[in-house]
Amino acid sequence: MRVNGRSVDLPASREATLLHVLRNDLGLNGPKFGCGLGQCGACTVWVDGVAARACVIPARCVAGRAITTLEGLPDVAPKLGTLVSSPPPKGAAAPWGGPAARPRERWHPVQQAFEDAQAAQCGYCLNGMVMQAAALLAREPNPSEARIRSELSGNLCRCGTHVEIVAAVQRAALSLAGGADS
Repeated sequence: MRVNGRSVDLPASREATLLHVLRNDLGLNGPKFGCGLGQCGACTVWVDGVAARACVIPARCVAGRAITTLEGLPDVAPKLGTLVSSPPPKGAAAPWGGPAARPRERWHPVQQAFEDAQAAQCGYCLNGMVMQAAALLAREPNPSEARIRSELSGNLCRCGTHVEIVAAVQRAALSLAGGADS
């Protein structure tokens, strides 16, 4: 399989989930373990450009497929819009996969919009939300608020920042369309 553009070998274990391989074998912190049932969205990655729950996908089923995690999201941004740069705020949640995972010099516009809208409190669900929102905007550049809410309904946020999350997706849609930040 290819992970964030890099060819990687699958582990020998036939039972390993994609999430296990990404986190434990490849050291990627973007996808999180939440429920282990594919219901909370914390483990959301892209498989061939489509949002998928890594905790329920056997790794052997993605052989030969392209996997994108939050760490690789900025690398697909040229296909979707413009990369953004900004200095990191002190103590902010990291919508880019964690400080060691991705230097702040490059963010995907959805990551920047989540930062600008302050769409996270604890940040645990944030990575999955960003991946799901970016997948939506890749398919539908100008979704309605109802469509955004529907798309993100499978991503659970216990902190209750849903208003800010929807605002972040709307901001990202504007940014990707070349509009002004609002």
